[in-house]
Amino acid sequence: MASEPSADPAADRRANYDYRSDDVDRPALVADLEALVDCEVRADSYSRELYATDASPYEVTPIAVAFPESTADVSGILEYCAEREIPVLPRGGGTSLAGQTVNRAVVLDFTRHMNEIREIDPEDRTATVQPGTVLGTLNEALAPHDLKFAPDPAWGDKSAIGGAIGNNSTGSHSLQYGKTDAYVEEVEAVLADGTVTTFGEVTLEEIGERADPDGDLEGRIYAEVDRILEEDADHIAETYPDLKRNVSGYNLDRLVAEARGEELPGGEETGDPGTVNLARLLAGSEGTLAIVTEATVSLEQIPETKAVALLCYPDLHEAMRDVETILAHDPAAVEVLDDVLIDLARDTAEFGPVTEMLPAGTNAVLLVEFYAEDDEHGREQVAGLLADRVPSATPTAEPAADAPRSDSDPLAIEALEAYDDAERAKLWKLRKSGLPILLSRTTDEKHISFIEDTAIPPARLPEFVERFEEILESHDTYASFYAHAGPGVLHVRPLVNTKTEIGLEQLHGIADDVTDLVVELGGSVSGEHGDGRARTQWNRKLYGDDLWETFQDLKTAFDPDWLLNPGQVVFREDDPTDLREHLRFDPDYEFDAGFEPALEWENDNGMQGMVELCHGCGGCRGEQETTGGVMCPTYRASQEEITATRGRANALRQAMSGDLDPDEAVSDEFVEEVMGLCIGCKGCAIDCPSEVDMAKLKAEVTHEYHQRNGATLRDRLFANVATLSKVGSQLAPLSNALPKLPGARKALEVAVGIDSDRPLPTFHATTFRDWFHQRGGARVREADATRKAVLYPDTYTNYSHPEAGKAAVRVLEAAGVHVAVPDDLGDTGRPAFSKGFLEKAEDAARENVTALAPRVAEGWDVVVIEPSDAVMFQSDYLDLLSSEAAETLAGATYGVCEYIDTFRLDEDIAFDAGSATRDLVYHGHCHQKSVAKDHHAVGVLRRAGYAVDPLDSGCCGMAGSFGYESEHASMSDAIASILYKQVDESAGDRVVAPGASCRTQLENRLGVPEEPPTPIEVVADALE
Repeated sequence: MASEPSADPAADRRANYDYRSDDVDRPALVADLEALVDCEVRADSYSRELYATDASPYEVTPIAVAFPESTADVSGILEYCAEREIPVLPRGGGTSLAGQTVNRAVVLDFTRHMNEIREIDPEDRTATVQPGTVLGTLNEALAPHDLKFAPDPAWGDKSAIGGAIGNNSTGSHSLQYGKTDAYVEEVEAVLADGTVTTFGEVTLEEIGERADPDGDLEGRIYAEVDRILEEDADHIAETYPDLKRNVSGYNLDRLVAEARGEELPGGEETGDPGTVNLARLLAGSEGTLAIVTEATVSLEQIPETKAVALLCYPDLHEAMRDVETILAHDPAAVEVLDDVLIDLARDTAEFGPVTEMLPAGTNAVLLVEFYAEDDEHGREQVAGLLADRVPSATPTAEPAADAPRSDSDPLAIEALEAYDDAERAKLWKLRKSGLPILLSRTTDEKHISFIEDTAIPPARLPEFVERFEEILESHDTYASFYAHAGPGVLHVRPLVNTKTEIGLEQLHGIADDVTDLVVELGGSVSGEHGDGRARTQWNRKLYGDDLWETFQDLKTAFDPDWLLNPGQVVFREDDPTDLREHLRFDPDYEFDAGFEPALEWENDNGMQGMVELCHGCGGCRGEQETTGGVMCPTYRASQEEITATRGRANALRQAMSGDLDPDEAVSDEFVEEVMGLCIGCKGCAIDCPSEVDMAKLKAEVTHEYHQRNGATLRDRLFANVATLSKVGSQLAPLSNALPKLPGARKALEVAVGIDSDRPLPTFHATTFRDWFHQRGGARVREADATRKAVLYPDTYTNYSHPEAGKAAVRVLEAAGVHVAVPDDLGDTGRPAFSKGFLEKAEDAARENVTALAPRVAEGWDVVVIEPSDAVMFQSDYLDLLSSEAAETLAGATYGVCEYIDTFRLDEDIAFDAGSATRDLVYHGHCHQKSVAKDHHAVGVLRRAGYAVDPLDSGCCGMAGSFGYESEHASMSDAIASILYKQVDESAGDRVVAPGASCRTQLENRLGVPEEPPTPIEVVADALE
């Protein structure tokens, strides 16, 4: 690098930009770039650490992060960085599994701004998009035209099109659709020197005309492509594996096949000889050749319908021997799940019920899906498959004539069939259980992704699996086998502890041995997830020295100084890539939370295990237009990485492992900017594949912060809202009038920080508890009751919304329940828990458990109206108290509609259908969703005679006290706007919601004349 002074001040700093060192003048870099381009550039510690990881086991802190808004920005950054020899890395959703989206480079995040769908042409069946466009967003826009972008990677609703091109992505239906390269028609790309160009279809003659080995960068690129086609084509055709799924190395086999007009493996036609599409050369290049800033992709018709058969086998080996025969029936997908994952699924609340459908003796399954013209056609295809697969199947169609069978071939034990959407979804749910289960480990041993997507000719799968198991056994570990059996791409994640030297040797040894096996069997090192840091080093063994040099020459032609994502796909001899380097967890890794946890952590490794649990898949980065579920509301509203569960989890782990400053996790900035924007919705506890419980982690960190630094007056007020509500009720109606005085709310905002635009709760002088006792208590005698229930008077119901409590009593008594409302209990501790006052929350939990557990032992149920309080009993008390009594209470506590639905108490209730004249829109509470109890209200409402449209909605954004906090009001509104849009587009005309915060938010922003009712109130309205 040049280091002598020059007329260019930036050039004087050139020596500082050694990307392999930490001595980078980042403020100068940011200042230079922001003066040159229109986009934001960041180099602060938080931003850099947030982009140090992806969904792989690797971690590399970047030099800086930029958020380009245009191709001009990308060009300007690349030109600047090329002059100063600074590497650049393009990045989409950061969902890559091989480490190709982490590097010592300036990271370009395209998902923030360059995410537009430029054009959809239904007649030509093409779409033109920017690289940050999420695949799910694109497919949602295409759905009205009955079209889709066909490749379907597992994280398609979080993955960006630029990443799909960079990885040459595919998915479960690659048997039908192949890889992304088949759909890339043209790209606008920025070259390493900042040149903007277009790659697309071009004739070999034109390539020769544009080739200039001594010319500009484009000329040299065309010259190298011309040379490869002239000199290396035969060797490429002979050496590349004959596979439908191969994404190792550069995409040279397609280049040669197109030039010759030859068919690709799997039967894909390439067109007339003499023409190639150079845009497709970038597919699978992992950002190492050029940076795509716009792409035109071809589209496929959405199939009319589908049919699924789940074939059950006694073991994995029997299933593997059946794959080749099944492929003769032309399925769209063939997916496998082995005994390891089936056994683990049986022990989970989410997937256990699905495994109950499997016949006895099932230790492996193959899910076979067909695309069909109509339901009858789908049934015929399944019947043809099962005719020679299952002994009990009655053939209704001729088996495939070319199906290679013999008397010794295995038969499935049984097969489950599915034709409608709901039944197919059940079977696919079992198949998709694999990854969430594997990623839920909180031990130091993890199921690591480093050889998880080798591609093998399907005919060799039985031998491959058997010998793979022998390799694992020789390295003293094991793995599960699942995913894409049809194209021969099994996902295999060995259990390895990379925090030890032994684990590192296992990692390298297994990868080395498996690569030898793959090469021997005619396979590929990667059939789906790419090379990256995990597999680049094996490309030389796969392709040989000659093609390795061809890769190096191609890389040099596109990127003379090797600055585009260096070290991926191919590397220089003086700077090799080793899969054991830059691991997130290695023998030098140290963890120190800096404090002792206050909560109970039943998982392995306790709080540390939870802090380290996030693997980076980006499931929390759901796009608001395409993704339902709960998490992560703040990311959906802001599109800022630090507001996603992944961002917070990474920041917390990095703070507690020394990547950030000591005690950073309990600093003012961290607690306010990182943890403070977690709204405690608990959605990650159910929506995150790894079930990272960020709400619980936030409670721990905030509690420790209070211990060290004290708490604000506002936090203490919110934590003691039960006391405030009691006083407000005693002083009503004066307490309701005071906030309405001129200037009162503004003064409250200035003094305490409570947003002046938020409506405060209204207090009732006669509480729900008062009303119940004034009416004489229960009206169903205990001796005559079907059940007996303690109806817990939660703070909001008791003091601010007694109508919900009254309605609950009416409905429960109509169902024959003996109801008691105790007058000796305080609040549940929910407000204190949410604000990090864990000692106060524990006191409340102990008081309630002491009072209620004995009653449960006497046969009483505990019923709660406010969802967050119900979940406090059911879940959070177990984090506060380690006692049998707390577990007893948790198991006997129900939300009010959950209680009615669970015991079908409404089946004997007489409802007046005539009173149920309005269609309802149901918005469930995020806490209930986190424990999978939100669906009960919908069933009860429907049996009461209502038409109900249940929204697949997330948090409302109020989130207890969050929406009242003045600095969070705008974020609260942004989150709420997503809900409002869903309400506007729903089929109903009246909103119901069980949560107090949700109803406040809906009333405040929807302009409804009054607060929406709770579901139990609407059910009570329908009573005869």
